[in-house]
Amino acid sequence: MNIANIPNSTLKIATFNLFNYLEPPLAFYEFERIYSAEQWQKKQNWIRAYLDEFQPDVVGFQEVFSPDTLQILVKASGYDYFSVIDECKMEDDFICSKPVVAIASRYPIREVSAVSLDKKLATEMGLAENFRFSRKILRATIDLPHIGECDCYVVHFKSKRASFEHIENKVLSGEENIIESLKANVAGGWASSIQRGSEASLLMVEMIKRKVETAKPMLLMGDFNNNLCDGILSHLLTDDLRFVSKFDKQAFLEKYCLHDSWDLFQASDRYQGEKRKASHYFGETSSVLDYILLSCEFDATYNKSTFSVNDCATYDRHLINPIFERDGESTDHGIVLVTLQLRS
Repeated sequence: MNIANIPNSTLKIATFNLFNYLEPPLAFYEFERIYSAEQWQKKQNWIRAYLDEFQPDVVGFQEVFSPDTLQILVKASGYDYFSVIDECKMEDDFICSKPVVAIASRYPIREVSAVSLDKKLATEMGLAENFRFSRKILRATIDLPHIGECDCYVVHFKSKRASFEHIENKVLSGEENIIESLKANVAGGWASSIQRGSEASLLMVEMIKRKVETAKPMLLMGDFNNNLCDGILSHLLTDDLRFVSKFDKQAFLEKYCLHDSWDLFQASDRYQGEKRKASHYFGETSSVLDYILLSCEFDATYNKSTFSVNDCATYDRHLINPIFERDGESTDHGIVLVTLQLRS
């Protein structure tokens, strides 16, 4: 039978940083940062237009301040299932900070929870006893066609913003204040990297535990706030162990490893030499910060895989060629969309 004739033989997964999704009259971070009614409607329309055009089946969202409003929006676009496991912080009854993650799906969400962390392991790693994820990580078990229940994780790892900054001291000279700021930037930036890398390590441990317990396929998506290849988060793609034979790797280890969806796309016969697009721009620099990682069940080289990666694309028109009337209230991230194809 032709795979294309099988219902739901294609699945689309997206990760979408909404960039300050907060319904007015509430303010994000500062009292004057409030969308006007026109701006808010424009943002709502932009999100809906993307969902209606690209039709992802599962979407992981970041920077959600107003989950109830988001649930109404996505339901109008065909997403009957929606979950969130946290709420933002509010001060003075209208200033909001610490946005959360959420997930929307066209297929049933069977279970949802916040990912816990192994406090004993965190202490052994040298972290403080009160260490916690900077944002709660969502795990939703979704009943997907052909593959069954799949654990979908949505993350927004700690940003690169320095964990602490030097406050200007009038007693110091201009140069002395600059030096103190530089020192704080170096130390504070590394503190953020430690937080981000530790979050990823502790999450990966929990994902492996869960895989051992349930054997469910895994999918990790979100704003990683870091390139996967610079060392801070590279352990998310660990697929080798010292002193483990090739046989043991293929028989056991591969079941618990994650793969960058872009790498799986590059290995497919659908790849035509495209360059990977950045998902975020800052000044003159660009980087890939948004990812979708997949377990072996989506890797065509794994003999028991159900799906393969047919495409991996980043929607970035609003970043590289924006039109104010259309994109003025969009997002500062590209939207990563992975297309999965049922294997014959």
